[in-house]
Amino acid sequence: MKKTCFHCGLDVPDNISLTVVYENEPRDTCCAGCQAVAQGIIDAGLGNYYKQRTADAEKAALPPQEILDRLKLYDLPEVQAGFVEAGSGEEREAVLMLEGITCAACVWLIEQQLLRTAGVLRADLNYSTRRVRVLWDNSRVLLSDILLRIQKSGYSAVPYDAHKMEEQVQAERKQSLIRLAVAGLSMMQTMMFAVPEYLYGNEIEPVYLNVLHWGSFLMVLPAMLYSAVPFYRGMWRDLKNRRTGMDTPVAVALILTFSAGVYSLLSGAGQGMYFESIAMFVFFLLGGRYMEQIARRKAGDAAERLVKLVPAFCHKLGGYPDSETAEEAAVVQLRPGDVVAVYPGEVIPVDGTVLAGESEVNEAMLTGESLPLPKQAGSAVVAGTLNTSGPLVIRTDQVGGGTRLAHIVKLLDRALAQKPRLAELADKYAAFFLSRLLLLAVPVFVGWTIYAGPMQALWITVSLLVITCPCALSLATPTALAASTGVLASDGILISGSGSLETLAQIDDVVFDKTGTLTRGTLSVIEARPLGRLNSRLAAAVAGVLEAQSEHPVAKAILDYAERSGAERQHEIRAEQRANHVGSGVSARLTVNGETQIWALGKADFVAGISGNLPEAGMIEHGGGLVYLGNQQGFQTAFLLADETKAGIADMLAELKAQGVRLHLLSGDRSPAVENLARSLGLDSYRAEASPEDKLAYVETLQRQQRKVLMVGDGINDAPVLAQADVSVAVSGGADVAREGADVILLNEDMRVLPKTIRQARRTRSVIRQNLIWASVYNLIVVPLAVCGYVTPWVAALGMSLSSLVVVANALRLLKKRPSENMAGNLP
Repeated sequence: MKKTCFHCGLDVPDNISLTVVYENEPRDTCCAGCQAVAQGIIDAGLGNYYKQRTADAEKAALPPQEILDRLKLYDLPEVQAGFVEAGSGEEREAVLMLEGITCAACVWLIEQQLLRTAGVLRADLNYSTRRVRVLWDNSRVLLSDILLRIQKSGYSAVPYDAHKMEEQVQAERKQSLIRLAVAGLSMMQTMMFAVPEYLYGNEIEPVYLNVLHWGSFLMVLPAMLYSAVPFYRGMWRDLKNRRTGMDTPVAVALILTFSAGVYSLLSGAGQGMYFESIAMFVFFLLGGRYMEQIARRKAGDAAERLVKLVPAFCHKLGGYPDSETAEEAAVVQLRPGDVVAVYPGEVIPVDGTVLAGESEVNEAMLTGESLPLPKQAGSAVVAGTLNTSGPLVIRTDQVGGGTRLAHIVKLLDRALAQKPRLAELADKYAAFFLSRLLLLAVPVFVGWTIYAGPMQALWITVSLLVITCPCALSLATPTALAASTGVLASDGILISGSGSLETLAQIDDVVFDKTGTLTRGTLSVIEARPLGRLNSRLAAAVAGVLEAQSEHPVAKAILDYAERSGAERQHEIRAEQRANHVGSGVSARLTVNGETQIWALGKADFVAGISGNLPEAGMIEHGGGLVYLGNQQGFQTAFLLADETKAGIADMLAELKAQGVRLHLLSGDRSPAVENLARSLGLDSYRAEASPEDKLAYVETLQRQQRKVLMVGDGINDAPVLAQADVSVAVSGGADVAREGADVILLNEDMRVLPKTIRQARRTRSVIRQNLIWASVYNLIVVPLAVCGYVTPWVAALGMSLSSLVVVANALRLLKKRPSENMAGNLP
């Protein structure tokens, strides 16, 4: 029989044997933290909590039937059609927006509740945007069950809608401002009554002093009964879910302080009424939380802006091409094959193919590339991009979750939900620290009660509970990750792998594929070297005529060179008896400038059959391809071919070297071409004619040397080595299988962003470490101060808020780009 934890209710692992004694019976707990908290509650004489908790849970086990019926509607296929994606078999995936999240501890709770639900395969919760992406097995659990599980935890979830989410955020922001304003007014009014007592307490007559106390009591009620409600709700959720969250010590401190003040007021003790401290306490906490919410939204803004790119409505063309009448239609109702019209200045709502029209499309919001791209009939267009100049008629290929934009948003959600090792350690430490804090509060209160009386002990204990609440520790990692992931996404760099940013910061070696990664993957003529009396323009024209009917890559390179060099038109040269010799070259009888001769283009030994021996000047050492042109009078020209290196590659590699990274080249290409490229780019090592198995073994060898390896590739044959590398980077134009398995995806083919990615990852690691160090040092300093009685409750509230804001502000530095990093394109 499976054991459950006496304190938190979660399953107890089989290898754990930790108990507490309650009512003379041993009770199982799942971890040392739950054991310590439960023992502390029992030792403090509060064991009745567990009886009351159980009784309440039995009374309110299920929500009202009306809510259950409403949740069941989400299981209907027609309802799910708009927001649920079907995977393989019975797998389903949906994005839900959450209400009620107040801190990072809420994220942990919801994730745990979902992952412990049978049938839920994955849950990625984005703390910055309050979205959760859930993958479940529909044969084992229904969507309504998932929503019910979240609701029973004290939160609510509904299918994600960008516009509804924005309305919800605006409503929450407005309510937060109102609560903050009420707390501020309450603070000023209570201080108005408190200041005379501070200045002239001993001179004021008791009757008037009593009036001041009652005035403070009345003025603090709005802050206590309205502004502080979010803390009570958070504590109630924590109690319902049998765990300790960030709101618990705050709410406990408020209730204890207010209760003590009311007791003093009613008993006529005349001291210990901290009503002004309560008002200040609530005001500072709400102010800090409001500023944190704004900063968190700013950090996760990139993902939200991407979601809002697709418009809600579009111009649907019914009966195209027979009828071109446009009607307004909801984008969610479009299906593959539907035809839409997109006018200048409008956002393209679907992934599709242009059927008619010419225009330029700005894709900066997805790729970071600032220059608009020309589009005409047959061109592919992507949802979320901006049509800038002319009307386009587009056939729908993919809509909704199948679009490239939806895939990008999914990867961003996953990236923002990732928990690197540092984050997991911080969460565990925060949970441990919070449980120990509650235990520490008991002897502190007892000790100060004996030494200075219960009223003095009360405010010291309250200060301890508040000032040491580990909010900063829990915020240290998620805010930094959200900020960094967002700023990289704005430059067309998509972080998708779990923990990728953390690993990127440790990279020692970068391994590149050659074709399609460092080079364009297409041959080009880099030089035409004369070997006879023929000038280069005429040589290019003759070569172009010889290759005019060929589709071979070499032929395309020759034809492109002939066009670029401005050679004579083909009609000025007559060709007869053209013959293609597979694997060797092409020959023909050409009439050039009135003179008819046999010409040949191809390998040296093939051309030598017509032109005689290769002259000494033709002995050329070249790592790429060589094609010779000759006639009956001898060899005339040597065309040097190479796979052209992409723009900016040399600068990119130099910057990586400056970062202390070793550079490697792995390619299946011939040795001369690979060696020539490696030497020209100054790479540290290379390997040519490498099979996928060879590439895999090469990376494994580096890893055995304790090196952290980043692999950059784009082809199907790169998929195994991309999976093996510590971090993999796939270029946007590469094969789908390579992109799917990659940790980092470059949405455009500008490789110059790679050094920026590593630099940003190192900055992120540095900021996270700074945040964790700050949070730890802060707690080490304030705990002794609070225990020794040097911190008042309002100072504690201010200190806790400021510590959280310091962490968030430090993380937001990651949003700032250095002048050299400013890319032309940014998210709108």
